[in-house]
Amino acid sequence: MKKSLVLAMAMALGVTASAYAANPFSDVPAGHWAYDSVAKLAAAGVVDGYADGAFDGDKLMTRYEMAQIVAKAMAKGANVDKLAAEFADELDSLGVRVAKLEKAADNVKITGQARFDYRSADSKWSEKFWGNSAAGLRSRLWITGQVNDNWSYTAMLQNYQNFRDTVADEDTKFKRAYLEGRLGGFDVLAGHWNEFFWNANILDQFVDGVRLTYGEDVKLGVIVGKVTDDGYVPMDGDFYAVNLSSKIGAVDASFNYFNVDDASRNGIAKTFDTAGALTNAGEIDFGKKEVYNINLGLDVAKDLHLSYEYMWGDKKYNEAVSKDGFIARLDYKGAGEEAGSYGIHAQWFDQPINAYLTPTTDATQFNDEGGYEGWNIGVDYTLAKNIQLCVNYYDTEAKAGKSDDQVLYSELYFMF
Repeated sequence: MKKSLVLAMAMALGVTASAYAANPFSDVPAGHWAYDSVAKLAAAGVVDGYADGAFDGDKLMTRYEMAQIVAKAMAKGANVDKLAAEFADELDSLGVRVAKLEKAADNVKITGQARFDYRSADSKWSEKFWGNSAAGLRSRLWITGQVNDNWSYTAMLQNYQNFRDTVADEDTKFKRAYLEGRLGGFDVLAGHWNEFFWNANILDQFVDGVRLTYGEDVKLGVIVGKVTDDGYVPMDGDFYAVNLSSKIGAVDASFNYFNVDDASRNGIAKTFDTAGALTNAGEIDFGKKEVYNINLGLDVAKDLHLSYEYMWGDKKYNEAVSKDGFIARLDYKGAGEEAGSYGIHAQWFDQPINAYLTPTTDATQFNDEGGYEGWNIGVDYTLAKNIQLCVNYYDTEAKAGKSDDQVLYSELYFMF
């Protein structure tokens, strides 16, 4: 290594040599002309010695070794433009290798969510299924791997600890495993995932299969697969769905079709007379079930969004209730990342059992009494960065019976 080169690089780093008192190499003693500069470069991590502790300053370096030193100096903020120009080819080669290593290190990412929940209800219906009060902790770890620029893999582990009883009741499952990518003009999702199917008021269920989506201004989506029995409401059978969505002026609009052949989901259909006496308790055999719905959404004012959904089924699985229903919802603002941000919503729903599959709701559904109708009001509030509180109150009653329930459901989320 030439004297001028060592000194030039040391000055380029812009750090005083007197800060380093230790002798870094056995062949560069304190009185050596290059001691301060070499000590500085070694302390900054720019140059390394050999295994025997020697610097070997008189030994010739390869251009590639010199390019490594220049790259390290540049990373420390040194102004080594002339050296960079001289070793441009070697730096380019080294840069490609470094970029690949950095990309490989970022290929797999882990994110998570912890949620404390508490549910309080009033009715005997709730008490029969989960008690009038329940609490728990749900933890989720999302693992995402980047296959290439077009494809990625996602998996999710979920643990739920039930605080309702006095035993160590917890459950851990591998809940999601799917590939996402683009094939030709289609966005593809394939594997095991939780499908909201663009609208969770009809279906919120785990699916094994393939989802294809095509288009931008007008989107067409198709799902072919099976619903699985590890969902919130057990289902097991062939599943097909179609979605067509677009923005028409100021209105977001979509049409959805669902087809499930669910031989496992049988139940009891109870009907009552006006005095509340049981008149029928026949079995329901859902078998093949088809449901359609139309969704419309509109920003009616600043921070105010109105949405309406109309749904209908193909058969009367419960003769006491209609085949169609609706949900109307009004949202004001919305909780975001900023502490203090919030959202308020209110909705009214009329959901006969004939017109839905497994909807997302924390309200009491009264599936054995024809479905449910009622109202809900809720608020979401960001307490701090990545910490959010959600509180909902539901008041529902059975569509074909006298049962009713009031539910208070709260969730505290921690995202990381």
